[in-house]
Amino acid sequence: LFLFFSWPGKPHKSSDIVFLSISPFSSFFSTVNKHKPWIETSYHGVITENMDTVLLDPPLVALDKDAPVPYAGEICAFMIHGQEAPFEAVVLNKTSGEGVLRAKGLVDCETQKEYTFVIQAYDCGAGANGVSWKKSHKAVVHIQVDDVNEFSPVFREAVYHAAVTEGKIYDSILQVEAWDQDCSPQYSQICNYDIVTSDTPFAIDRNGNIRNTERLSYDKQLRYKIMVTAFDCGQKRATESVAVHIDVKPVCKPGWQGWNKRMDYEPGTGSKQLFPKMHLETCDGPLSAVRAMVELQTSHIGKGCDRETYSEKSLQKLCGAASGSTDLLPAPSASTNWTASLLTDSGRDSDLIFRFDGRQASNVPERVVPQNLTDQFTIATWMKHGPSPGLRAEKETLLCNSDKTEMNRHHYSLYVHNCRLVFLLRRDFTQVDTFRPAEFHWKLEQICDKEWHYYVINVEFPAVILFVDGVTYEPYLVTDDWPIHPSSIDTQLTVGACWQGGEVSNPRFTQYFRGSLSGLTIRPGKIETQKVISCLQACKEGLDINSLESLGKDIKFHFNPAQSVLVMEGEDLESVNTAMAKVSYINSRQFPTAGLRRLHITTTVQCFGEDICISIPDIKAVVIVLPPSEPWITIAGSDRLVKPSADLRGAMGVAPFKELRITSTVTKSDGMPFSAVHRPGVLEVMHNLDYCDVLVIGEELNPEHESLEIHHSSLIGKHLDATNSTSGISIYGVDSMAHYEEALRQVRYRNWHPATLTNRRFRLTCSELNGRYTSNEFNLEISVLHNSAPVEHVNHMAVQSQYMRPVHHPLMVHTLNSHISGTPPAATVVIVICIAALVVIVVLGIYRLHSTHQDGSKREEDGAKDPKMDWDDSTLTITVNPMEVREHYTKNVPKEDDEEEEDDEQAGDMSAESGDSDETEEEEEDEREVKKEGKQKSKLEWDSSSITY
Repeated sequence: LFLFFSWPGKPHKSSDIVFLSISPFSSFFSTVNKHKPWIETSYHGVITENMDTVLLDPPLVALDKDAPVPYAGEICAFMIHGQEAPFEAVVLNKTSGEGVLRAKGLVDCETQKEYTFVIQAYDCGAGANGVSWKKSHKAVVHIQVDDVNEFSPVFREAVYHAAVTEGKIYDSILQVEAWDQDCSPQYSQICNYDIVTSDTPFAIDRNGNIRNTERLSYDKQLRYKIMVTAFDCGQKRATESVAVHIDVKPVCKPGWQGWNKRMDYEPGTGSKQLFPKMHLETCDGPLSAVRAMVELQTSHIGKGCDRETYSEKSLQKLCGAASGSTDLLPAPSASTNWTASLLTDSGRDSDLIFRFDGRQASNVPERVVPQNLTDQFTIATWMKHGPSPGLRAEKETLLCNSDKTEMNRHHYSLYVHNCRLVFLLRRDFTQVDTFRPAEFHWKLEQICDKEWHYYVINVEFPAVILFVDGVTYEPYLVTDDWPIHPSSIDTQLTVGACWQGGEVSNPRFTQYFRGSLSGLTIRPGKIETQKVISCLQACKEGLDINSLESLGKDIKFHFNPAQSVLVMEGEDLESVNTAMAKVSYINSRQFPTAGLRRLHITTTVQCFGEDICISIPDIKAVVIVLPPSEPWITIAGSDRLVKPSADLRGAMGVAPFKELRITSTVTKSDGMPFSAVHRPGVLEVMHNLDYCDVLVIGEELNPEHESLEIHHSSLIGKHLDATNSTSGISIYGVDSMAHYEEALRQVRYRNWHPATLTNRRFRLTCSELNGRYTSNEFNLEISVLHNSAPVEHVNHMAVQSQYMRPVHHPLMVHTLNSHISGTPPAATVVIVICIAALVVIVVLGIYRLHSTHQDGSKREEDGAKDPKMDWDDSTLTITVNPMEVREHYTKNVPKEDDEEEEDDEQAGDMSAESGDSDETEEEEEDEREVKKEGKQKSKLEWDSSSITY
């Protein structure tokens, strides 16, 4: 039994209760809350989306057998257990145990249609404070979300097209289709379609099939445009009606039907069908064979089609060509300046094209000209050439090797004459002394068709074979001649004309070329294989056929080497239609040239017993290659390195780009899913690079005491080469970004006399597709730490700022990871040596002050001998502070903390051998440098008469 005392106006507290221990009644209070609440075992509820009240069956009521006892017989709470169920249970009446289930927020049927969770009821316990409350068993609650007709129907197509033949009644011309986002069948299904446009000869059924209600006339109206709407089963109408275009065709005319004039091609999507629904209408004519030719016209793209635009050397390496070729038309640069005066047309996707209009030519430097042309060599070039103007066309020279002076003999040349390609090869008497072939002729349509073609001449003397776009052609006429008499006259190799250096008063160019050239190369000592030639001229785009195995056996097809022309023949019309539907366009370049490609289809139909019985109109269409997602090539890494001079003098030097990272990203806008690591819409892609240039910023490298180089072993196993000069290093070749990273990290900078060097700066840039996409300019600076040497200091106001710069010990390079871990034994030795050196320096400083005063005149005499060190110091007053010597050197003495920080730096950048002995030797070397510097200081000329001590 307990008594409860209450004071007016004060809240109840535990201290207000006075317990009286009366043993006969104590067991009564402990058994007040004897029963658990009781609820149903399962509930089924319904909630309408966007509402908060749940209708439960049965209602939510909890009963307790302890009723009407207060607290124990009352219901205080309902608890929901589930995986984040968006509902809560609220007690409406504690005594009756009634409750209600509500949604915490708005529920959406389109997101989730049903919910299942567990609920329990709790009584109020044995007292007012809720002690010893009991909970009921767990009941399962199933809730269904009722749909609200929120969404309107939407048509699957923006516009519908169809065609009908005049005079016919169609059961169904075409079918339109709409859909609804609502979640329930009642509101998501489309129950009706309706034609909005009035007074039209068309009707539509509930399935969306449109038919004509009267016979249409081609002469009366060529096209109908009707608007169609849709209703869901809740009679909600589509927000926007859809337009349906119905073309009326005249009475059957043979031709291709069901094709679009424009097809869009997205880069990276592989092969795309051009005419998936196209079929040939022959108006039931009795045919025996159909022949269709599909032509893809790409002459306006680069060198005739979408090819790789890497440099000629990179392409040769990719295709497995033998090394040693000489590029006679390289990109103009400081080392290849003979092409700088030529006209270029590099606006077409970075293809380096040289245009010759009959007035341009160039002399190839003698250092570049191949000197060892033997019985085997290869000449290759891209050429675009048209018919020569005038009735009597002159020779147009692509390549000519002629006498430089005195005479005008042509040793070998390649020229065009009257749409013939002619190769001249005159041998010396030292090579052969008999009547041998000298001219080789080819008459081909390609030479004057104003299109790009790849020409390769393989010489295995006396056999000469021409390859045009990978197809071999034998010379139809060979002109024999005697060898050239030997002479000591130098020769001149020219491009675009022939050099006439002898037999004329003024040396000049003759036989100018009119056309375009690209990639003109000579490879001595080896001929090219057909496989390599085919690879070098291969198009990256062309026509294709999907599912060859599904074509009928009676279908014959043939591609040209470039896969720009496809010819198909068949006897069955249905097989021809099936085959034409499989014709596709493909572009395997990762970053293709955007723009249009024209398609031209010509068709001939043969009937039984007749040559051509049905005339089929030609088809002209275009493929639009959409612009690719351009990559952003980013070079990142540490942009400043601090290295001791000893590292620069080492055999390996330093690796400036050891922490380099190259990435490439593209921005997408089509909602593709990406990793959370990247920004929304940004995707990291992997592709090739074709060169990376490291340029020296500032003064060029001095080869007498410094170098920037990469070891050849770093390029083994990669499609990479490297060249270096005093201005930097260039790594080139088509290879992955990972291989470029590995190679650049192996670039070493050495300086075996870095005494006067404070820093070196470099700039790195990389390229893809011969400069079409370039990276950011990554600048890196190497700062050099020299050994700390005590110098004689004067008043800071009278000394140039460069002598006030603190000089650190080479081992005192701190990193972000440096930490203090105690003074090592080696550091203790260094500190002792430094203190001893400090005493010596102080004594030496006092002695130098005295000797400076005594030998002032002597310094003037010595200074007069060195006019480079003269100073106009008539008004200069210098006050020498002996303590500055002590302060300056004390600042540079390694402290215990610095010694600990240097350990971490040594772990990353210094070799394991630079230990205690190295530190001792460097301190002794510093002391020797101090003495040496003290002697050199006396060479400065001072006006000692104005010096105050």
